[in-house]
Amino acid sequence: MLPAPWILALAIALGLIVLVPARRLQLGGLSATAIGAYAAVLWGLGMFMVIRPIGIRFLLPILLILYIAPFVAGPDRVARALARRRPPTPPRDSSGRPPMKNVTPPDERPPDA
Repeated sequence: MLPAPWILALAIALGLIVLVPARRLQLGGLSATAIGAYAAVLWGLGMFMVIRPIGIRFLLPILLILYIAPFVAGPDRVARALARRRPPTPPRDSSGRPPMKNVTPPDERPPDA
C-alpha cells in the first residue's frame, strides 16, 4: 500500500532541500559516506518532525543547526578542519607504491648515492 500522495511529495521536496547543504559539504571535501549520512539524518529528522510533530520543540532547533552549519562553516573551513585530522600520506611513485628504501650499509654504498 502506498502512502498518501502529499507525504510522497513532501518527502521528495524535503530531499531536494537537504541536498543544498550537502552540496556545500561536498565542496568542503567531505567523503561521500559522511555526506550521505548527514543527508539521511537530516531528511529522517525532518520527516519525523512532519509526520509526528510531538517533538517539535526538541527537533526544530537541532534541524536548524544541522541545516545552517554547512553555510556558516564554508568549504574552506571544512577542508582545513579535515586536513588537521588526516595523517600525512607517504610519498608515492608513478605506480602508486611507496618508494624503495635504500637498505645498503653505508660502507658499501656507491659514492654518488
